[in-house]
Amino acid sequence: QVQVVESGGGLVQPGGSLRVSCVISGFTWDVYTIAWFRQAPGKEREGVSGINNSGQTFYSDSVKGRFTISKDNAKNTVYLQMNNLKPEDTAQYYCAAVRGWLGSSGWSWRPEYDYWGQGTQVTVSS
Repeated sequence: QVQVVESGGGLVQPGGSLRVSCVISGFTWDVYTIAWFRQAPGKEREGVSGINNSGQTFYSDSVKGRFTISKDNAKNTVYLQMNNLKPEDTAQYYCAAVRGWLGSSGWSWRPEYDYWGQGTQVTVSS
């Protein structure tokens, strides 16, 4: 059974950095898509960044150049390094996974993902 567990959220000042982690256990897929989504109060959940089994990475325009997604296959872990954080980055951050590659435009399509974590809160405030 696939399980997704996020960690690493917290409170950070504007301009600061934070790294959140996502451990995915129980899967043996050769081809997959893993993504980070976020949801702020009163807003829809949006795709932030995605990565596939080949290591290709994708970002939303709002975080491009500030966030970096990476993976450690040995640890079954995907990271999201967030730099130059802004108050508008405040949200619950979720990790999601699905078997197969969703494509360069499909990675951010929320309904396609089968497995989700419980989320980790990131708050950017002075």
